[in-house]
Amino acid sequence: MGRAPAPQPSLEALLTPSALAATLGGLSEQTLANWRYTGIGGPRFCKIGKRILYDPADVRAWLESRKAGSTSEPRP
Repeated sequence: MGRAPAPQPSLEALLTPSALAATLGGLSEQTLANWRYTGIGGPRFCKIGKRILYDPADVRAWLESRKAGSTSEPRP
């Protein structure tokens, strides 16, 4: 038996900046745009032509990296 190929996201599963901002609640599309521009913070993204898309797996990984046990812990 061979290994099963890693699942690939379907294009329907990818999130637009507006969908991601709505999902995260309280985060603006402009904040996401600033993070993309500066390269500081925010989840990984794909740029296809002029379209920006986020893979939900990358968003989950980014959220996991932001977890903290208290407000005194240093932020990543």
